[in-house]
This record gives sequence, structure tokens and C-alpha cells, in this order.
Amino acid sequence: MQPPDPSAPETSVPVTIPDDRGGVSGRNVVVCVTGSVAAYKAVLVVRRLLAEGANVTVVLSRSAEQFVGAATFSGITGRAPLLDMFAPGTAGEPHVELGQSSDLVLVVPATADALARFAAGRADDLTSALVLCARCPVLVAPAMHPSMWHHPATARNVAQLVADGRVGFIGPVEGEVASGDVGMGRMAEPEEIVATATTVLATASLRGVRLLVTAGPTAEDIDPVRYVGNRSSGKMGFAIAERAALRGATVTLVAGPVSLPTPLGVARIDVRSAEAMRTALWNAMGSDLSGIDALVMAAAVADFRPSAPSAEKIRRSPKGLLLELVPNPDLLAEIGRTRHSRRPILVGFALGTESDERAVATARSKLMEKRVDFVVANHADESIGRDDMRAMLVGARTCEILERAPKRVIADRILDRLSAELSQRLG
Repeated sequence: MQPPDPSAPETSVPVTIPDDRGGVSGRNVVVCVTGSVAAYKAVLVVRRLLAEGANVTVVLSRSAEQFVGAATFSGITGRAPLLDMFAPGTAGEPHVELGQSSDLVLVVPATADALARFAAGRADDLTSALVLCARCPVLVAPAMHPSMWHHPATARNVAQLVADGRVGFIGPVEGEVASGDVGMGRMAEPEEIVATATTVLATASLRGVRLLVTAGPTAEDIDPVRYVGNRSSGKMGFAIAERAALRGATVTLVAGPVSLPTPLGVARIDVRSAEAMRTALWNAMGSDLSGIDALVMAAAVADFRPSAPSAEKIRRSPKGLLLELVPNPDLLAEIGRTRHSRRPILVGFALGTESDERAVATARSKLMEKRVDFVVANHADESIGRDDMRAMLVGARTCEILERAPKRVIADRILDRLSAELSQRLG
């Protein structure tokens, strides 16, 4: 990586999180509604898509009509929903025509039965036939009782759809379902569904990109029951992995000791220590780094580890404990020194407690020392353990300020920058 020209002006560009209207406006979106109590939320999804300027076609299954009527969708879209491939008055092959002309297919809600049909390649109704024919991204928003979501049959169907790489998942989420029970299976809220659809339509695709992401803390053992660690939650790295998978990337997530669920479509490797993370990274990348196209190093790797961990629990002593710490290897710097070409793209994180100005200076110093492409600078009190954050994307001569937003939104902005770097450097 060439050092920046010191005579070039530095720019600091405040970036407001966009409303993404341009990603939906004028695009052809099919909303398929299947038979779940959550079908009423599909009305809100359609209304929001229409408000954003999308051309929306509704496909309503026969069982969905038990929960929300065709007249409701006719009223808000101005045209009757499609009910069946062979309904009277239906001309041509609607599943083929929609599959060729649509920019996005949304299945909202997607029942356990719908997922089973998609996984098996069934084509005995309009929705399942459309999913088979679609040449565009297909996103599903599952909704079902938690016992159905956790059933091995549903798990197999989800795993098959993820492995096929043809369907992206929005949710489900933890919460109360129609019966009053609480658990994983509640459909994602309409706002999140539309935001995800907008992101998929608005951003450059990462399909085919091999992305390696690290997340969470590392734990450096003092003895079998104590360790040196930090308060990183891993939420940012997991959000990046999740959003990248939705964009079509092949994502490997190396995670420190956190209890977050694995994002759908993401291959996860769990590690504990910095040394274990180091091994996992090099196994994924290969000694010449040819195994990946990009690395996002979001993990908070411990800077130090105990020099001599005890094999047995250290007993309390009135004399206290003197603990010698030695430096851990700088994982990102090692990778930066090994890279001798324009690939892979390397993204670092710099967590600090200083002012914005000092944080940017620190991030830029890390960028040069570790030979990375850009650094995400953030403040500890604005990010650790939170579901939202504020950050700065620091380049050699630029600094883009990302105002406070949910971490999934920040993840999208980081991936936007990564997509631009990939396009510019790797074509």
C-alpha cells in the first residue's frame, strides 16, 4: 500500500444515513403472502413499499385469504392480487413472467409450510412456482410458533435453502407470537423488512465475494476459571456478517466467546483466545491470502495475555497476585505485512475513548502501520454492548462520519464502502 501524499487535502465528510428511497423507487417488487396470522403485517409492508415508489404486485395464497382479504390489497395497490396460476382470467404463465420481470420477491410472512415447499422445490402453487422461476433476489420473512421454528424438519429446510444460496432470510425474531407464547418465530417488523429489501435493491451486490469477518472479544486464560478479556459484545461483527450474506457474499465468521445466534447463510468458527483466532484466520485465508477477497476485522482482540497460565485454579492468598502479561500478536498487522497485491481488501476497527480528532488520528496511524484499506473508528461509550453506534470511516485522506444508527444500518454503510473498494481495486 502506497503512503498518502502529504500535500493532498484531508476531507471530513459528514454522512447522514440515507433514506434509501432511490433503491426502491420504480423497482418491481412482488410480495407473496402465505397463511399466517402475521399476514396482516404484509399490508403494512406493501403500503411502505408503495410510499417509497415501488411497483408492487401481490400474490395471495388461498390460506392467506383466511387472514387478510384480497379486497384489502386491491384497495391499497389499485389492482387485484394474483391468487392462482390457473384462476379464471389468468393469462400466460404468471410465475414465469413475474420471475423474469421482478427486481425482488418478498415472501411475507413465510410459514413453515412455505419454507418446506421452497426447500423441496415444489411448484404446485403460484408462490412456490414463482420462487423457482425468480431471476432476482428472493427474501423470506418467516413467521410461526417457536416450536415449529425449532423443529428439526424446519431446521433442515432452512439449512437447505441457505446452502442453495437462492433465498435470503429476514428474521425471525424473539418475541410474542399469536398464541401469547414467547420465543423465536415472530416475524420481523415491517420497517425492518422494507429496510432490508431497500438495501438489497439499492446497494452493489457482493455475490461471489468471499468475505471473512471477525467478531467479539477474545478470552486469555489466567487459570481454568479466570481470564483476561474485554466487554465487546460482537454485535457489530455479527451485523456485518448478516448483511453481507444478504448481499450474496460467501461469509465466514470467526467469533470470540459470545452467545449471539449465527446469522443465516454464514459459516461460523468459534474461538476463544487470540492465538486460536489467529489460527482460524490463516486456515481460512491460506498462507498467500488467496482464500478470501476481503477481511473485516471487527473483533476486539486482547492486546495482552498471561505469560504463564496456571493449569489449576489459583487459590486466594492474602499476599495478592502478581500477574505478568505479554503482548498478543497483532493479527491484522501480520496479514497486512503478508499482502503484496491489491487483494484481499482489509478493513480494521479502532475503538477508543478520545475525542473525534484524536480517534481519527489514531485510526489513520493504524491504517498505515497495519497496511489496511480503511479503518472504522468508534468510541467505547457509543458502541460497546449497544444495539446502535456512531462511527467514522477513516481512509488515508478522508473521514466519513456515520451518525448514530442501528448497527445493522452502520454495517450496510461499511459494506457500501467495501463494495466500492472491491469494485475499484479488484474489478
